[in-house]
Amino acid sequence: MKYYCNPINVNYRYQFIADQRRGGLQICREAADPSLIRYEGRYYLFASMTLGVWVSDDLAHWENHRLPEDLPLYDYAPDVRVLNGWVYFCASRRSVCDRWRTKDILNGPYERIPGTFDYWDPNLFVDDDGRVYFYWGCTNFAPIHGVELDPQTMLPKGEPVDLIAGDPAVKGYERVGEDNAQLPATPEEVEAAYQAFVKNGPVPEDQLPAAYKPLIRGMFTRRPYIEGPWMDKHNGRYYLQYACPGTQYNTYSDGVYVSDRPLGPFVLADNNPFSYKPGGFLPGAGHGSTMEDAEGAWWHTATMRVSKNHDFERRVGLWPAGFDADGQLFCNQRYGDWPVNVDEFRQDVWKNPSWMLLSAGKAASASSCVPGHGPEKAAEENVQTWWRAASADRGEWLCLDLGKAFDVHAVQVNFADDRIDIPCPGEIRPGTQARYIEEADTVTQWKLEYSADGKTWTVLADKSAADTDLSHDLIVCEEGFAARYLRLSDMAVPYGQAPCISGLRVFGLGDGAAPAVPAFTATRDSGIDMTVGIEEQADTVGYNILFGSSPEKLYHSYMVFEAGKKRVGALVEGREYCVRVDAFNENGITEGTCVKLS
Repeated sequence: MKYYCNPINVNYRYQFIADQRRGGLQICREAADPSLIRYEGRYYLFASMTLGVWVSDDLAHWENHRLPEDLPLYDYAPDVRVLNGWVYFCASRRSVCDRWRTKDILNGPYERIPGTFDYWDPNLFVDDDGRVYFYWGCTNFAPIHGVELDPQTMLPKGEPVDLIAGDPAVKGYERVGEDNAQLPATPEEVEAAYQAFVKNGPVPEDQLPAAYKPLIRGMFTRRPYIEGPWMDKHNGRYYLQYACPGTQYNTYSDGVYVSDRPLGPFVLADNNPFSYKPGGFLPGAGHGSTMEDAEGAWWHTATMRVSKNHDFERRVGLWPAGFDADGQLFCNQRYGDWPVNVDEFRQDVWKNPSWMLLSAGKAASASSCVPGHGPEKAAEENVQTWWRAASADRGEWLCLDLGKAFDVHAVQVNFADDRIDIPCPGEIRPGTQARYIEEADTVTQWKLEYSADGKTWTVLADKSAADTDLSHDLIVCEEGFAARYLRLSDMAVPYGQAPCISGLRVFGLGDGAAPAVPAFTATRDSGIDMTVGIEEQADTVGYNILFGSSPEKLYHSYMVFEAGKKRVGALVEGREYCVRVDAFNENGITEGTCVKLS
């Protein structure tokens, strides 16, 4: 069975981050900035702060493999590309960065190629003619750069070229904040925030090194980070992708520029941002990579945000992607954290999900909870809220009531972390984010049962003795089973913590009618903002706001679970848009009527 459900089902390692601005040691799981390649028939997914690589034969099932200790595993944004049969690997830090190459990713050896300049967020690109180009950049004040490299020495040939700069007044999706809420600060606002920081900060201003002062001021500019470049070539055109505005926001996204030459000039593509997932259970779809698989289908992988225990508490997502007849790069994220059948989406990128979300807003009960973390939180479709048991005892349980029996086909069990307070088990390594990455292979254990009547229970999955650490596990039953109740019990999580569940998410089919056609209005409030007003209607679980350049190109989406007014701030100044609102419930999806944005 080739199914997955975002975030992808892998071991996300714990990070012990030394962060004095946030009160000391911060503990959370993290993986981000994924580079996905196909090499000798297998898929390899590299992500920041994982100590390894995830390997798959089918893009649905992944295995973790540790990488050699001498690689820069504590550096951010690993970049991996294939050149002349070699796999080239590098990552970034605020100093000169080396490269490594190998012909055996899992076993090595890795040959070191000394670096000659510093960069952040690297991307190597090999053109059809064998020429090699390099792109990098990750700040809120400088552009993405590019340069040609000598393929033998990896030394630059010529001077770097400035390629992509941020302009949040024109590109709404580049604005920082939740829902792209903020324009850059004025100079006066920046200076006031800076003075407040140095007045209350750990180091007096007269003791700050001169080089640090502009960096600190940059923290208060509210300008977007322009980062994470990735290059693809398709039908003779170059697609330079980049991430913005910041990893901690629900609007973390990937935009794209196009050119007929690898070093430009580049122009903003018509479809932007091409990867954008601000709604649903787990939002965010920025700083990633785009790859063609062995069967000619395209996939985009990117960073999804949790950002509760730390801004860098993140996961990795994967979505079907492609190029339309006009050469526009797109990514299907309409139901971007629902189960995906890899083979079905290879055939039809815009296929609607086969199974509907059954658990949103449903009643839940539990053996215990702590204040503010009741069992209902596990059904809110919000990764930033969770049920927390009152103890770590294995007798704790969580039960979900779907309201009636449904034909259930998949369950995703999402564990959360809630202010873990334990000593660091290893040595904090210095760096831009000084930290220790958990070396030990921790485990997450549980048992899941279902019942149609609440009296007779059947075990769906028993992982109470598992030796894996899958905090976003997916159980699929293609033939389906009848269930009203689902009970999670016998739980044990790393470090002896009380179990926390952010989503006991159930997917399947009801036997009723799909929702009515939704009524809505769409008004352009500015060049970069619109407000969509959705009329509340019965028998509806949620709505998907779709928008794009034409009724046939509704490539952007924003999932919401309440009717009413919703501001969407991701428009591009001067572009025309069409808008459609679809409604969904446990029984199906009903498309709305497409309107031109006025």
